[in-house]
Amino acid sequence: MFEQAYNIRNFAAVLITTLLLSACATQSSSVNDDLDPLTGVTVTYSDSPVVLYRDNPSYAAYSRNFVHLGPIEINKSGSYRYYLWLGIWSTLQASDLAHQRDGYASVVLVVDGEPLLLDLAGWTPAAIGTSTPVYPKPYATSLDAYYRVTADQIRLIAQGRELQLRTTGTYPLEFQMWDEQKAAKRDLIKFVRSVNNY
Repeated sequence: MFEQAYNIRNFAAVLITTLLLSACATQSSSVNDDLDPLTGVTVTYSDSPVVLYRDNPSYAAYSRNFVHLGPIEINKSGSYRYYLWLGIWSTLQASDLAHQRDGYASVVLVVDGEPLLLDLAGWTPAAIGTSTPVYPKPYATSLDAYYRVTADQIRLIAQGRELQLRTTGTYPLEFQMWDEQKAAKRDLIKFVRSVNNY
């Protein structure tokens, strides 16, 4: 009798553990941590960048400029730095790299009407201390740009309902959110919670 009760308890414990592990395995995380093999930094980022766009009908029908925006945390031996990645591309790609970069040396991110001026840290992963890009290119010829921010600025962006982006330079461009961006907003909040115990 005692042995039978013991076996039932063991079976129940194994069954519960298996169910819990399978539940964890089926829930995909939307925040990733990767160790850069060459620089040794830990990189935290989200799965779903926010997509902003600008219609460009003066060039061609259905012509648009796009900016993908994703948060990044760099952990170098307990020293934390934060960045926003912008994936910049257009349906009409300019062949001149300087023209594509025009206006992105500093950008203004407007969160619920509050402007945040962001200065460019660099155009390559080396600018943030990684050996490879954190986010995949949204388009083959898109540019990567990295902007230094604070954890509080990322929190403000995550809590914002409306995001807009303005470039500076000779011909400033204004971008707005593509749609409601539910997945991207959810991932931003999860990112903030993950890196800041928010």
